[in-house]
Amino acid sequence: MDVLKSLGHPEEIVNLFKFKLGGCSAVMPRLDYDSMSDSLRTCYLYLNQTSRSFAAVIQALDGELRHAVCIFYLVLRALDTVEDDMSIPLDKKVPMLNDFHMFLYQEEWSFRESQEKDRQVLEDFPTISLEFRNLAQVYRDVISDICHRMGVGMAEFLEKKVGSMKEWDQYCHYVAGLVGIGLSRLFSASQLEDPEVGRDTELANSMGLFLQKTNIIRDYLEDTQQGRAFWPKEAWSQFAGRLEDLAHPEKLESALSCLNLLVTDALRHVPDVIAYLSRLRNQSVFNFCAIPQVMAIATLSACYNNPLVFQGVVKIRKGQAVTLMMEATNMRAVQTIISQYSQEILHKVSVTDPSREKTLHILALIQERSAVQQPPLASKTHHLSPMYLSAAMLLAALSWQYLSTAAQTQGAGDMQGQ
Repeated sequence: MDVLKSLGHPEEIVNLFKFKLGGCSAVMPRLDYDSMSDSLRTCYLYLNQTSRSFAAVIQALDGELRHAVCIFYLVLRALDTVEDDMSIPLDKKVPMLNDFHMFLYQEEWSFRESQEKDRQVLEDFPTISLEFRNLAQVYRDVISDICHRMGVGMAEFLEKKVGSMKEWDQYCHYVAGLVGIGLSRLFSASQLEDPEVGRDTELANSMGLFLQKTNIIRDYLEDTQQGRAFWPKEAWSQFAGRLEDLAHPEKLESALSCLNLLVTDALRHVPDVIAYLSRLRNQSVFNFCAIPQVMAIATLSACYNNPLVFQGVVKIRKGQAVTLMMEATNMRAVQTIISQYSQEILHKVSVTDPSREKTLHILALIQERSAVQQPPLASKTHHLSPMYLSAAMLLAALSWQYLSTAAQTQGAGDMQGQ
């Protein structure tokens, strides 16, 4: 149960209950489904079904930008589903990826042979492409262009492995940096943000690379078990003969050294993340951009030097995620969060780690760019009595079960009532 995992963090329990009781409305206002066309409502249904991380913040965006980003996400989710589907032979998959942007203007195009869990976005692609064509031309141009460039990049890496660290950057650019660039262009096109936000592709690219590298690092075991290899060979070959060997218990020390090397590489994008976020002026755009970034640095902190990366998927607590979502609504708060998690990583750096000097250097730079004085981490540690824990566990479990049941009943009614 989510609330029990946060018993050592009272502030997370408070935020979980606030969130359930309506605190989420500050960052995730309820949408007016009644005013939507059937096809647009269906798109939001698919958004909520396919995205655990981005659905809420997308739906909180202001005005017409919300619909543009929703459709942008679904188009790229469909493209990504093609890339991920190992049942599609290469001679069929490569042309599909290269030509996918053209399907946006083909009213009847769909694909019904996918075995992936998100296959509904391919099977009902005509609904998504219809709403794409209903967008203003300025949004369509951005989405089509990014879809084209991303498809070409995905096709390129289907036929080669991620070898060098430079190729890792290139792969992450194709699958996530371009998303950051496309979103930034949409922000500027909506006039909610200055033109410079859309023009500065270097910072926008870093926003995407930081998120993608975090996901790749976290998903090591799941990817290798499914025959996918996204950790760069230049990194893992220093520590093992095969990428999957890092999961062997006798390779733990080497595996952690490789893990820490990649976390350090991902952290080098954080100064760009801070610079990008500091330019944003619209509150909904800021929330949309900031929340995934602070969750990413929290995830990297959880992964750093953690053997569990090689045994399963390391995730932050739901209470932790809710707290980050509710707090990361202004630049000072984001700097505070980034500074705290960089300190947390700093405390884990081993004197024998091969990447120690690089890690310490980038953490020092992050602290400098965060520029917010923080209390020592020890002050965040809560020493709880057994009596408190027993009472809190019983009360939290009963209350959470009641609130979750009520929320699920209300949520089902909302969608069915449309």
